[in-house]
Amino acid sequence: MSAPFSWIRPEPWGVHVVPADCWIDPGKAVDRALVTHGHADHARGGHGETVATPETLAIMALRYRTGIEDETGEMPSKATPVAYGETIRLGGGVDATYIPAGHVLGSAQIVLEHAGETVVITGDYKRRPDPTCAPFKVAPCDIFITEATFGLPVFTHPPIADEMGKLLAAHREHPDRCVLVGAYALGKAQRVIAELRAAGHHDPIYLHGAMEKMCRLYEEHGVALGELRLVADHGKDDIRGSIVISPPSALGDRWSRRLPDPITAMASGWMRVRGRARQRNVELPLVISDHADWNELTRTIEEVDPRETWITHGREEALLRWCQLGQRRARALALVGREDEDE
Repeated sequence: MSAPFSWIRPEPWGVHVVPADCWIDPGKAVDRALVTHGHADHARGGHGETVATPETLAIMALRYRTGIEDETGEMPSKATPVAYGETIRLGGGVDATYIPAGHVLGSAQIVLEHAGETVVITGDYKRRPDPTCAPFKVAPCDIFITEATFGLPVFTHPPIADEMGKLLAAHREHPDRCVLVGAYALGKAQRVIAELRAAGHHDPIYLHGAMEKMCRLYEEHGVALGELRLVADHGKDDIRGSIVISPPSALGDRWSRRLPDPITAMASGWMRVRGRARQRNVELPLVISDHADWNELTRTIEEVDPRETWITHGREEALLRWCQLGQRRARALALVGREDEDE
């Protein structure tokens, strides 16, 4: 009989499910990949088969052209959609079930079952309500593989209503200007827009051209974003008194010169770190994260109550120490290619 959990192995470029010979979020092209969500540090093209939620497959087709034949005429890899709550047999006696992670549209935790043992791979996740994606589901297991992007006690995210209040106050107080919000193109931008709508802001919101296709994809999957307009189609006077959403890279770019005296804002969990806001010349830091903060990370481990916790990218040492102090078995994984992004 094999040793416990010898069937799942963390490698530098991903987690290998040995009996099924497949990989979770691999950083290189493999024959069969199980993908948790569409961000570039978890998803990529080139796999022989990609298993993911329908929303993640759509995001990958848009971002990485996985649904289009390449320049050599090769057809795209096989795409296998898995709905939330659906269980598929991977081979080698391994079953996989996809459940919501609450990170972005289509994001999933992957529950693996083999030989009476259960492993949950979270990918990235958050515990706060988000109108643009399904909420995180707690799944008890033997091994819990968790991220630790904000795995330090200093990271406690404020209520998003408070951050929306700051944004809308700046908008009201400067009717002759605009508020330019830098937000990551997948997930963060759509969440900011949806939260603005929930807070009662129903005016047109202007977009950098790089944001349009992903926003339209969200709408196609049932996420209402209200009236969106492209900055390129309008003059400064049209945009005056409005909110504009752009990639973070555009905040200080020549593109922003077409805007009417913009108040520069940025939506990111990293805006809790004042130095990061200063580095980007951000006037209005908005602490809005699509990852669990310290309290949510530790609460989730308590609720899942695994026999062992494996900690991936982020601030692994602090969360590892917290587990040890609580008499919880834990280990840090050295996965490569996991990035902070402009989360």
